[in-house]
Amino acid sequence: MPNIVLIVGSGPDAVRCRDWPRTAFSSIVVINNAWRVRPDWDYLIHPDDFPDERLPSDQRSRAASIVKSDAFVPAQNAFGGFVYAGGTMAFTAGYWVLKALRPDVIGFLGCDMIYPNNAPTHFYGFGTADPLRDDLTLRDLEAKSGRLFAKALRYGTVCLNLSNLPESRLAIPRVNLRFIERLSPLRIKALRAMLEGAIDPISIETADTLEAELGYFVEHGRYWEHVSDFDEAALEKIDQRWRSSVGQLPASVPPSDACWGRSRARKADIVQQERRVGRDVSSHLVEGA
Repeated sequence: MPNIVLIVGSGPDAVRCRDWPRTAFSSIVVINNAWRVRPDWDYLIHPDDFPDERLPSDQRSRAASIVKSDAFVPAQNAFGGFVYAGGTMAFTAGYWVLKALRPDVIGFLGCDMIYPNNAPTHFYGFGTADPLRDDLTLRDLEAKSGRLFAKALRYGTVCLNLSNLPESRLAIPRVNLRFIERLSPLRIKALRAMLEGAIDPISIETADTLEAELGYFVEHGRYWEHVSDFDEAALEKIDQRWRSSVGQLPASVPPSDACWGRSRARKADIVQQERRVGRDVSSHLVEGA
């Protein structure tokens, strides 16, 4: 069975996974308040300043693992640290999962980082738009998404976005649950090869080199204590390279592209396919392709 990890954030559509079969995922990781979405999560990851009164008070927290800074800071440091990776929990959870769980696939849900003015911003109503705060590491969320995707792919993991919202700043390929359920080791291998062919290795190498030359590494993770030491223009150049590295990624990979050789899907395709989940696509799937 493939090692597929679901990361659930607090976006409005996080509730879509309430009835998803547990067998589709090896582990479920919830961020902050997302432990309320479904009871069978395995790991709850949250920053040290997350209020205790918002943590689960029942037996779930004893059966599962609580992941705090003593675990996620070293994990994110292993991939270059917070200054380059981005200081918000969607990215932190992704890097922790990479290091701790070594999955074949990470599926993100409720991590779109879109906060409308006239609609609920979180599944529980309205909350703080953490990724949009004035933070030097979060000026370009799409670039940080690209960095996570590229780093994960080189680590042997495919990152996918299970969102069906019209917009997402988690700029990685979209899929639906049916796609996840039909993944096999051979299909994951083929998917990984297809996506590796869509990223720009020169941009990745340039970004890695620029990061190493700057040396903006804060071991304890409290990067905000050293903001005056960072060159904003230099960080923007790095973001540009990460954004460029994934510029040719498909917006989505619908189930009918499971042979991995067909044309890239439009961004809206995956939303339409989510609504047509009952359609039989088995004839399009090529086992082992």
